[in-house]
Amino acid sequence: MDDEAADQAWPTAAGDPIVDEAPAEQPVDDEPEPARQLDWWHRDHPTFFALTGFFSGLVLAAVLPAIFFGVLRAVWDDRVAEEAFPFVLIFLALPISLIVFPRTRRFGGYLLFGMLVTLFVVFGVGTFVFWLMLNSST
Repeated sequence: MDDEAADQAWPTAAGDPIVDEAPAEQPVDDEPEPARQLDWWHRDHPTFFALTGFFSGLVLAAVLPAIFFGVLRAVWDDRVAEEAFPFVLIFLALPISLIVFPRTRRFGGYLLFGMLVTLFVVFGVGTFVFWLMLNSST
């Protein structure tokens, strides 16, 4: 460190009228604060419904049937689990019921879109891989 810089006094806030003022007393509220409303991002942002709906549809189409079948196999034997697996189609009623009500119509549409795109991609890639396997064996 430079000797000249070390000898210089640092400016202090003593005597500064802004710092010397005592902070204003704030009233103490014993009442709990009201529940905070959701920000505009969660209510009205155009991308929020699209992203959450699409990825919820992806989860509904890809992950939920696997979890459903895993729970069925954990609880019952294989035969009963295989017979009860078609009940996973009940989950298709979720986006349809969301589309019916006006308040959730946009989210339900994106949810259904996410499900359909996921199923299209999974079956499309599966069909393409199956076709490649058949043609490579000859």
